[in-house]
Amino acid sequence: MTIMGNPHIKPLLFGIALVAVACMTIIALVLSLVTRQTVDPPYLTQYGMVFDAGSTHTSLFLYQWPGNKENNTGVVSQKLTCDVKGDGISSYVTNPPGAGQSLRECLDVALATVPDSQRRMTPVYLGATAGMRLLSLQNQTQADIILAEVAKTIQSYPFDFRGARIISGMEEGAYGWITINYLLEGFIKYTFDGKWIHPKAGRILGAMDLGGASTQISFTPKYPVEDPNTAIDLQLYGFKFELYTHSYLCYGKDQALKRIQARLQIASPSTVVFHPCYPSGYNLTVALGNLYDSPCVSKPVPFDPSLTVTFMGSGNSQECSSEMNKLVNLSNCALFPDCGFNGVYQPPVNGEFYAFSAYFYTFDFLGLAPRTPLPQVLSTIDSFCSKSWDTLQSQYPKVKEKYLRDYCASAHYIMTILLKGYKFNATWDQIYFVKQVADNDIGWTLGYMLNLTNLIPSERPLAVTGVQHSQWAAEVFFIVFALFLSLLILIVLCIWNPDSQT
Repeated sequence: MTIMGNPHIKPLLFGIALVAVACMTIIALVLSLVTRQTVDPPYLTQYGMVFDAGSTHTSLFLYQWPGNKENNTGVVSQKLTCDVKGDGISSYVTNPPGAGQSLRECLDVALATVPDSQRRMTPVYLGATAGMRLLSLQNQTQADIILAEVAKTIQSYPFDFRGARIISGMEEGAYGWITINYLLEGFIKYTFDGKWIHPKAGRILGAMDLGGASTQISFTPKYPVEDPNTAIDLQLYGFKFELYTHSYLCYGKDQALKRIQARLQIASPSTVVFHPCYPSGYNLTVALGNLYDSPCVSKPVPFDPSLTVTFMGSGNSQECSSEMNKLVNLSNCALFPDCGFNGVYQPPVNGEFYAFSAYFYTFDFLGLAPRTPLPQVLSTIDSFCSKSWDTLQSQYPKVKEKYLRDYCASAHYIMTILLKGYKFNATWDQIYFVKQVADNDIGWTLGYMLNLTNLIPSERPLAVTGVQHSQWAAEVFFIVFALFLSLLILIVLCIWNPDSQT
């Protein structure tokens, strides 16, 4: 009998084949486990938009942040900004659809910037501030109609519209404070080893915003806030903050200067009134109907809105300052001496402050930004206010008339509320007048977006496990070889009959 006829040879060959296949499989398994790496794919960039519908104009801010978030708060940066042409939406009382149409140009810019795949997931918010607050006091129905028109326009675009509303003064102040401290890495900081950390000695600054119709101050006081109506508790990046904030409606720059005009006109009810804050040689004629068209201005009874008054500039810096002091009520505070102005409670200012919006624009024009010693500030303002209109026009030929005539009044108003109202006399060097930080505009919109990202779910992509290409090729080879050997042995064992061999 030959070896091939041996009945024990078939089990022996089967055992050898089984061992060979098992070895190949073990080798492939070992290769698949050695130096295997788990890789997180890049997070998809997310976008969000905020319309800042202010009293004098509207701006669109487009923000972006990675899909992963740090302690439930997005790491947001400014992608672009777009200024809407025309006045603020509160000016469209006689043409509400025009308020919505005015937003289209900036919405088209955003549409071209946000990738098509992201548009439906991009939230859009519109926040209206003091201009619409004043309109709602005069005519709530008209304010609602304007908000409905801007909402209709935004909804016609392929974005995730989240609403158009009038934000409160406290919200405006708090969000501005969030913006500044986020940009200055007071809440969170990116380390060299690629990690986000909360700074152990975070530099938390105060914020001061001066708009057209309101002004806000926000900071973290040394001691607990005594008036709960002026306190906001915030939680950002896993940390809690108690914030003092107050918004003074009707004390924005434009409304304050209008109130000065009205005060001067009532004190001297004639067709010609001297205005100490206007440069000598400058005249401005205003209809009484336009002068008393704001709820911030007390109307004389009776008065003829068709009559006009001409304000003649006298360029008197000291009298201008005196008029501003009369405008800011520094008495009647129940919690004296912890007071701001207009009878409002305010704890003593604490730490450094960033002042932006009209604060910055006025001081930047006068060459006083970002920080200048107080004596130099006062002398610069006095020097500017003493210049005639002809001198100012020759020195600043490209500056618009309405801005150039108001810089003296604006500067004195700023000094009044900062020194007399907020009481920065001893801490003047703690104020910085700024517009941007790290290429981001300072204002309430970024803080608004940061706060709202707590409500936007984080993107959670699946992890990808992988190996190097050479290792992958070896794995494939041994697996294929094992399968081939197994198939070959099965075929041989099936067709080979040792009993038929001689």
